Amino acid sequence: MTALTMPDARGYFGNFGGRFVPETLANTLAALEEAYTAFRADADALKTLDDMLSSYAGRPTPLYHAKHISSATGVRIYLKREDLLHTGAHKLNNTLGQAMLARYMGKRRLVAETGAGQHGVATATVAALMDMECVIYMGETDIERQMPNVKRMKLLGARVVPVTAGGKTLKDSVNEAMRDWVKNCTGTHYLLGSVAGPHPFPMIVRDFQSVIGREARAQMRAQTGSDPDAAVACVGGGSNAAGLFHEFIGSGVDLIGVEAGGRSYAPGDHSASLTYGTEGILHGCLTMLLQNRHGQMDPVHSISAGLDYPSVGPEHSYWKDEKLARYATCSDRDALVACLALTRAEGIIPALESSHALGYVLSNRRQFKNRSVIVNLSGRGDKDLDTILKEAGI
Repeated sequence: MTALTMPDARGYFGNFGGRFVPETLANTLAALEEAYTAFRADADALKTLDDMLSSYAGRPTPLYHAKHISSATGVRIYLKREDLLHTGAHKLNNTLGQAMLARYMGKRRLVAETGAGQHGVATATVAALMDMECVIYMGETDIERQMPNVKRMKLLGARVVPVTAGGKTLKDSVNEAMRDWVKNCTGTHYLLGSVAGPHPFPMIVRDFQSVIGREARAQMRAQTGSDPDAAVACVGGGSNAAGLFHEFIGSGVDLIGVEAGGRSYAPGDHSASLTYGTEGILHGCLTMLLQNRHGQMDPVHSISAGLDYPSVGPEHSYWKDEKLARYATCSDRDALVACLALTRAEGIIPALESSHALGYVLSNRRQFKNRSVIVNLSGRGDKDLDTILKEAGI
């Protein structure tokens, strides 16, 4: 089995992945896998999804040569503009696909977790579109810093449930969403937002997001006549990076996932699970995660709510293990500098999550000198304006 056809029949990407869940969910996950296998073999269903991605979501998104910031840095930077997708981020690629899959299974209720709020907005959007009940679990900490997206979810008709347990961020929201699903799995689909969780979720989310990389590669070849030298994306759970990287695995393109370096490298002050983590099980899969010697999750930090997660999808762990992609960090400060630089140079306000990917390129411009680099601009910065203005002192 090649890297492009993984996972294997047990849901493993090399040594990572699997399905570590209570017995009550085992049959539900098996039924989900069976339904997804049928869905992706159904030509009519796939055509409907493609039509909706085009006419409703706004695909293909542009690949934009950022000439001003390229000239200033000596790096040929191309932005994959997922921020221009309907709802403002890449998340709609996955929520459209999974909502159609839920309807395919006869389920009419969606539950989801959200950190930055973009997955919650995208889930609420497809629920409104398809007349489905929608419940979004969101940590109280994230609700405070992502209030514009909370308002959007409510306007779309979703019920937003504040999560008060633990650190009140993304990990805790996943926990609550999974508890809901365990109790209501017969008529409910858990619309997981990243390439994490038990099999088959990492595969499903990656497949729905892989449209990013397919488009980006074709667009790059059309504009320049060749593949890029490098492709860079931020990594929290890892869905936007998996979507961009999957098309380029094994191609010779330098694939770089950028984690949240936070304020420092001390435990609890960053969210870099691939850089500093160890193997463990979280949310139903074996992967890399930030934990202490007793196996308890370390607290995490990032200026961006969407990267505030102590683990990562198992396929990223496999890609790192096999040296098919490499992973690095970007600090809060460098992400903010990159956000302001892109805003002032190109008139594009990026999400703080995406700013980590650009921040890594700008901070390491010497290694990219005279090279062509695709940076996945996974979301727009509207949701982060209060944080950006406060941290920048504007």
